Order: sequence, then C-alpha cells, then structure tokens
Amino acid sequence: MTAAPEGPRDRLAAIPAYRAGRRAPDGAYKLSSNENPFPPLPGVLAAIGDLAAEVNRYPDFASTALVDALSARHGVDRAALAVSTGSVAVLQAVCAAYAGHGDEVVFAWRSFEAYPIVVALCGATAVPVALRDDETHDLPAMADAITDRTRVVIVCSPNNPTGAVVDADALRDFLARVPTHVLVVLDEAYVEFVRNAHAVDGLSLLAGRGNLVVLRTFSKAFGLAGLRVGYGVAAEPIATTIRKAQTPFGVSTVAERAALASLAAEPELLDRVDVIVRERIRVVERLREIGCPVGDSQANFVWLRLGPDAVAFAAACEEAGIVVRPFTDEGVRVTIGEPPANDLLLDVAERRRDLVARPR
Repeated sequence: MTAAPEGPRDRLAAIPAYRAGRRAPDGAYKLSSNENPFPPLPGVLAAIGDLAAEVNRYPDFASTALVDALSARHGVDRAALAVSTGSVAVLQAVCAAYAGHGDEVVFAWRSFEAYPIVVALCGATAVPVALRDDETHDLPAMADAITDRTRVVIVCSPNNPTGAVVDADALRDFLARVPTHVLVVLDEAYVEFVRNAHAVDGLSLLAGRGNLVVLRTFSKAFGLAGLRVGYGVAAEPIATTIRKAQTPFGVSTVAERAALASLAAEPELLDRVDVIVRERIRVVERLREIGCPVGDSQANFVWLRLGPDAVAFAAACEEAGIVVRPFTDEGVRVTIGEPPANDLLLDVAERRRDLVARPR
C-alpha cells in the first residue's frame, strides 16, 4: 500500500487562509477588493497588446526599464529599488530575508490581512498591536512592543481596512525609538489617495535612514491590480538583500510595459484619482449624516465600524447589487467605485439605519 503524502508543516496548517474580496454576481458592483473602477487607459492597453507576440520569452530579470523610470520619478538611486509582483511580494522578501524562527514582527491590528500570513510563512512570530479607538496606529505602543527578538516592524499608511493615515511627525518620533538593526516597513499602497497634509510620505523620510523600507504599488491608483507590479525603496544594502530574496523573473514583460505606460500617463491617471477622492468625500459626508460610524479615510475605500451588524449589512448590500467586504463582528470595508455603485451603498445605509446608525 502506498503511503499517504505528508501533510503541510505545522506552521502552514496554522496559517489563516487569505480571504480575497468576493467576486460580484452578474449585474452587481464589486466593492470588495479596493480595485480602481476605471479601466486601463488606451495607451496602457496598446502597450500590453503590442507584447502578445513576445510572451514566449522570459522578461527582463532586473526590470531595467521600470527601475530606470522609477529612479527618475522618485529621485532615488537605481540600487535603492526592488521591483516585484505587487508590494506584498516585496514585503514577503523582506520577511524571508530578515526574520525567521525565534524572531518577531510587530504590526498594528486590524491591518492588512496578508501581514500575519507573511510573518508565519517565514517562521517568525507575529506581534499585533491594537489600533487606537480612532482607528489610527498606536505608535508608542508599537515601539514598546519591540524586544531583542524583533526584526521587522510594519506600518501601514493609509491603513487597510480603516483608511487612517500615520502622522508624519509621529512616525519620525517612532523611528527615533526603533533600534537601527530593526527594519521598519512603511506600506503606502494607497498613498496617491491621501489628501491629509499631515500624513507621512515615506520617500521623504528615507534620507539618512538605513532601516526604513517604503512600499508602493501599481495596483491601486494606477489600476494594474491584475498585472501585479509593486516596488520597495530602501537604502542600497537593504534593497540588494530584498532583490536576492525575490522570485526570479517575477514581473512579466507585459506587466513592466504596462507600468511604464502608466508612469508616462501619470497626470491623466491622477486626475482619475481625484475623481475617486471626490466620491470618497461625498460618500463619507452622507454616511455621517445618516449616523454611520465612518472614519476619516484617506484611501480608496471607507471603513464602517459596525461590530456585530457587519455581516448583516454586507448581506443587505449584496441584495441591493453591491458586494462589499465584511469583517465578522468588526466592520465593513467598502471600496469607492462608480457613482451608481456608491449611490447604492448610500441607499442601503439609508434604508438600514437599524444596522448602521450609532449614537453620536
């Protein structure tokens, strides 16, 4: 009798499965995955189509053209960049390179669901630190959580799923408390949607800091979620280490060309971001009028802290034709989509005040 294959290692068995936003049924709007509602620009589509005959070839191992463009765009040295299949892949390379069994990784919670998964995959121990009551990072508590076993600290601004940003001065104070051998990863996947003048801009803090990694992505504001392109910016020794830990040939030729075309069309794409921001402001203002507990989101989504009513409200939304992202007994994250989709959300909130309205 053939022996059954061994099961997954204990640490894999204990890792929670990543829960992606549900796909929308035909005729419904998908507001569950923080996707950009605008389709790619014609120039981006043309750049993708032109490469169809070349997919039998491997991509450029170093993503040279994209690294050159990002270097020029952000005014950083090429050696400070690490490009990969989405910013979460850069984070995974960071944890694989710098954290392992017996080490700790500190991050705020609730935050991006991939963080505890990435930490567990590298064998390290996750150290979640609760958000403040206003949904912001408790940076002093995170600094207090650092021990001699801490190797990486993750800060998410704007935070997913709450949309709250980290104050620039507060992060400077926090960085001053972090030992220089501990890496701080600042995840800025939604930075283009920020309109808060006091919010941190990670790239402005890199100079002179050898333990800061800033993550950016083309998935959100640039609308390339389906092609998976992200990057990290850090001091050269760290960026070199990250590149060593990445999957070879991770960024396809098609994805690289689309990212380049998007950078070339950045002003037009950022005009679209402005449209999304205006819709976000409209949605937040109306939800507050209804009495819904919605924070000051600086991303392309809003967070409704509904507690035990979260799942019921998500079900009401789906019945009305929009799919949102519930977090059981915590809240509901809703992506800002097309105006008709946003109107449906507001209609549901109006009709189901029994689920969303809270005392002021």
